[in-house]
Amino acid sequence: MPNDPLSPVTGLSESEAAARLRSDGANEIPRTGRRTLLRIIGEVVREPMFALLLSAGAIYLLLGDLGEASMLLVFAMISVVITIVQEARSERVLEALRDLTSPRALVVRQGARRRIPGREVVRGDIIVVAEGDRVPADAILLSGQDVEADESLLTGESAPVRKASASPVAGPARPGGDDLPVIFSGTLIVRGHGLAEVRATGPRSEIGKIGQALGGIETEPPLLRRQTQRLVRIFAIAGLAVSAAAILLYGFLRGSWLAAILGGVALSMSMLPEEFPLVLTVFMVMGAWRISQARVLTRRAAAIETLGAATVLCTDKTGTLTQNRMSVAELQAGGRRLRLSEGPGGTLPDQFWRLAEYGILASAREPYDPMEKAILALGERLPAAERGRHADWVLAHAYGLTPELLAMAQIWQGPDERAACVVAAKGAPEAIGALCRLDPAGLADMRHAADDMAARGMRILGVARASFAGPAWPGTPRDFDFEFLGLVGLADPLRATVPAAMAECRSAGIRVVMVTGDYPTTARAIAIQAGLSGEDVATGEQIEAMSDAELAARVRSAAIFARIMPEQKLRIVNALKADGEIVAMTGDGVNDAPSLKAAHIGIAMGGRGTDVAREAAAIVLLDDDFGSIVGTIRLGRRIYDNLRKAMGYILAVHVPIAGLSLLPLLFGWPLIFTPVHIAFIEMVIDPVCSIVFEAETEEADIMARRPRDPKSPLFSGALAGWSLIQGAVVLVLVAAIYVVALRNGLPEAEARALAFVSLISTNAGLILANRSFSASLAAALRRPNAALWWAMGTTAILLGVVLLWPPARKLFHFGPLHLDDVALCLGAGLATLVALDLLKPLWRRRLAA
Repeated sequence: MPNDPLSPVTGLSESEAAARLRSDGANEIPRTGRRTLLRIIGEVVREPMFALLLSAGAIYLLLGDLGEASMLLVFAMISVVITIVQEARSERVLEALRDLTSPRALVVRQGARRRIPGREVVRGDIIVVAEGDRVPADAILLSGQDVEADESLLTGESAPVRKASASPVAGPARPGGDDLPVIFSGTLIVRGHGLAEVRATGPRSEIGKIGQALGGIETEPPLLRRQTQRLVRIFAIAGLAVSAAAILLYGFLRGSWLAAILGGVALSMSMLPEEFPLVLTVFMVMGAWRISQARVLTRRAAAIETLGAATVLCTDKTGTLTQNRMSVAELQAGGRRLRLSEGPGGTLPDQFWRLAEYGILASAREPYDPMEKAILALGERLPAAERGRHADWVLAHAYGLTPELLAMAQIWQGPDERAACVVAAKGAPEAIGALCRLDPAGLADMRHAADDMAARGMRILGVARASFAGPAWPGTPRDFDFEFLGLVGLADPLRATVPAAMAECRSAGIRVVMVTGDYPTTARAIAIQAGLSGEDVATGEQIEAMSDAELAARVRSAAIFARIMPEQKLRIVNALKADGEIVAMTGDGVNDAPSLKAAHIGIAMGGRGTDVAREAAAIVLLDDDFGSIVGTIRLGRRIYDNLRKAMGYILAVHVPIAGLSLLPLLFGWPLIFTPVHIAFIEMVIDPVCSIVFEAETEEADIMARRPRDPKSPLFSGALAGWSLIQGAVVLVLVAAIYVVALRNGLPEAEARALAFVSLISTNAGLILANRSFSASLAAALRRPNAALWWAMGTTAILLGVVLLWPPARKLFHFGPLHLDDVALCLGAGLATLVALDLLKPLWRRRLAA
């Protein structure tokens, strides 16, 4: 970087720098005390869910059932692992911030320039910044030439901002806006060079404040986990109480305490709640896998359960709705307009290619500035004869932007040194109009065209040309005789999938709100293109002046929040949450990280997003496609639907199991079930309630519903009632078969086999009846589910082995069954299916509510 434009400075001495490093600390995000492994395990062990799982596992160990005991202990270990992973996740967020805020830095100390680690930069250091550098700390620009910075990482604003030098005593400033004297840690210098004095390091910098906000945000415990814990408690208490009562009743009334204990153990096994954690674990794991097939990575399992309940989607503009890529959207020259997004992609028409040519000549050949990159891309659309014509031209002189003249000019010398030099200028339309000395009518026409383009969300640059053949360069571009060529409109294009995704969000009852650091005009234009209302806009300045109560009222109506700072994004998310909304937040920049973590569902962009945003989010869109959000919400609703079906089936199937275990104890019948029978039934129930129901396809109206009430329990009254009715139907049917068989003189072993096979058959009816809350039996049977038929086929084979293989039949205390007995059992299953299909319409509306 050239030194002559910058005044000589000495900077701090090494001893001063060392003293400030000791007093202020390193220039990085503070490392918070991380919990030890033993502390994390201790917290998990104290949770009721863990205690119940261990208790259930201990019971199975006492019974000698190592398989069930091992499974429950595995679930207990999963609880520990999930918590450890969550803790490590939070640490990775802070580590990503530390890496971003500690680049290498060029400083001036004791009059000499030194390259040091960014973490060693201290308050008062003089840092040297140049095009392409990452700023190591918040600093005041002391001197510089044509300095521009990309602050989208902090503000979400896609266009770079100009910087103006100022006195070291300048007051505090916030990211965003032109001509501020402050450069911010983590931002990128895209043009120019300068010297700056460090004013804030580490946690006192703007990006450091974001890191502190992230460290202080606690993610909410998963709702389904809390509800499942409650269900487990209820089932465990009810199961133990009923089992104890049954043992005492049978023992005192019948006198056979051994039979009472065996029956009580079978009953307690039938009511132990290990299916609930199994189902929740499988659904979350499989749900994450299914979502990954849609190019979406699930980082936080709780987000899967919350997706279907999302009521508000707060979306960033830059990189989320738009492509985070500036492009030339429109050219205006000679009173004519060319919209590049609508026109053919070939050579520019005659009246426009000269405008593009001089826009390119007014830009750097290898730019960092995204607007200059977009202008240079127009070179591919110049006439063939003009392409490459300037390759051997030499940049002879340049005039940078100044606060007094918001335009820059570059003077080019061709191969013939005797020919006049070519001067190309670009900048704010008013500045270019002044350089061209436009008459009032021409100036008014230009302003009208520029205002029209700005209202459609474009950044506008004027372009002019001149020639110069004098012996010495003028002191200012105002001394050239410029000719006005036209206007260039640049925009960050909308993603093609956004309008359709917005329409689906509306049909699903999800309110979409834009939250951006960009200007209101640009935000409104993009919102209208996306299909959002552009009428109700709130700005960061307005929010700054609002109390929490006023903000809570404002977020109910505003569709666009513009010029928003990071802490204001967090306030908006918290205000929506306090209003009872389930908030999904999308974003890709560091400025989005606190609100991503605080939202119920944080959705980061995986391709263009920063590491910090990805680490803070619950969900990452791997293809950065906003439309994937809709597919993810669809999958989330399907997962929750199927989870309710599985939970309803679990309750329904346990009614006849518990009833058939309890009735013999109450009425003195021969025992139907012993622990081995319950183990076989559980072997059928476990894969069915997890794998089979998880694989069910979505309901036809899944995206035509309003979001479910986030406070609604997993087991609603309607679902519990419907499950109890289903279980009661099966219990009455199987109990009747068993009693009639005994009264007709059938041996106890054959009656037990008849009742057991009937229960398995009616269980198949329960499965088919619970495949859909809304579809008819015929429609449900047409829906594909390979896992269902594999499970039923495997169950039929195992049941056949138990009935036909004498050692197995003896173990189960079964007698032989004849063809008419098997037909009766199958008929019971069919009767269950028909009865439930006839009853379902009476409950359909309640189940959907």
